[in-house]
Amino acid sequence: MKKVLGFLKKELMLTVSVAAALLSLLITPPSWELVSHIDWRTLATLFMMLTVLEGFKKENIFRPLLLLAGKIRSMVGLSLFLVFAVFFSSMFVTNDISLIIFVPLTIILFRAGDKERYILPVITMENIAAIRGSLLTPFGSPQNLFIYGRSGVTAWHFITYMMPIWILSGVLLVGFVVFLYRKDFREKTSLVRTEFAGVWQKEGKVKRIAYLVVFAVVIAAIVSRTDYWGYVAIFVAAAVFIIDKKILIKTDYVLLLTFLCFFIFSSSIAANEQIASFLSGAVAQHEYLWGILLSQLISNVPAGIVLYPFAVNKGALLYGLDSAGLCSLIGSLASVINYRIYVREYPGKGGRFILVFTLISLLFFAFVVVPGYFISLNPL
Repeated sequence: MKKVLGFLKKELMLTVSVAAALLSLLITPPSWELVSHIDWRTLATLFMMLTVLEGFKKENIFRPLLLLAGKIRSMVGLSLFLVFAVFFSSMFVTNDISLIIFVPLTIILFRAGDKERYILPVITMENIAAIRGSLLTPFGSPQNLFIYGRSGVTAWHFITYMMPIWILSGVLLVGFVVFLYRKDFREKTSLVRTEFAGVWQKEGKVKRIAYLVVFAVVIAAIVSRTDYWGYVAIFVAAAVFIIDKKILIKTDYVLLLTFLCFFIFSSSIAANEQIASFLSGAVAQHEYLWGILLSQLISNVPAGIVLYPFAVNKGALLYGLDSAGLCSLIGSLASVINYRIYVREYPGKGGRFILVFTLISLLFFAFVVVPGYFISLNPL
């Protein structure tokens, strides 16, 4: 029992999600219909990316990117490079995946340059970059994909609708990075040598190529929105088993279970007739506010699933969901991923992560919440 309690205390997000799921099952008893409403596609996609990127780390496939970043001599330049790598990549590979790729790279680089004191604020800004960069495209985040798929608008219309707040977010991120280094704008990185990038062994060449091929298959599945995602997940699991079966053990199953519990919660809430009746009257014309507030309880992806049937202005709901991740850790499942990456590297430092993350993200939220509201008054 002590081990279980210790584990739950260590895995704060998992504890919250399990408690939420269990509470929701008291409201709506489990059923096959409930199981069918869980977003299995998102869970399968996350499993594939987490697994493949574990292989990337073991085979040091990020070495060229590390070497490129290592050539940047100023901390401002390096931080802008990393933050905007997340900002732009999240538009295409989704916000959670961009964090999975670049946050570990940031930790490696800042450790190597003896700049660990900047890790928390920079990965927090990467978190903001992932949330705000991904809002531009229909496939930048799960909630974007969900609402775009049901809205009937063209991809170009979707992009132009989201572009004003996307541009504002990019400008603010530059300002935030510059402010971080205000005391010494010319501070150097100290990355004189490149041992941190590691080396490539000849015998690992086949594995590196194999992982890149599997990664390309996963990205193609995400971008194409194929209905055969289940088969792709099976293919990825089988391929990784053949390449290096030990990688499957290293996959972050705690994170997958956390996502599953949040999805159980949202499906249970949506299936309750009384709650659904209340939402149908309360959400209309207040979608922006509801998207932000409900996401603080169950995260933005589940909140989008719950609120969409009751929303009149789908654009306002989307803007609210895409802003929710700036208010708290639970507001976006991408933020939960960021938290997990950090505490795996720095056990016992979860509280400090939440404090720094919340302060910086809320400050950013204060700049964008009002412009976002007025833009969202126009329907999608």
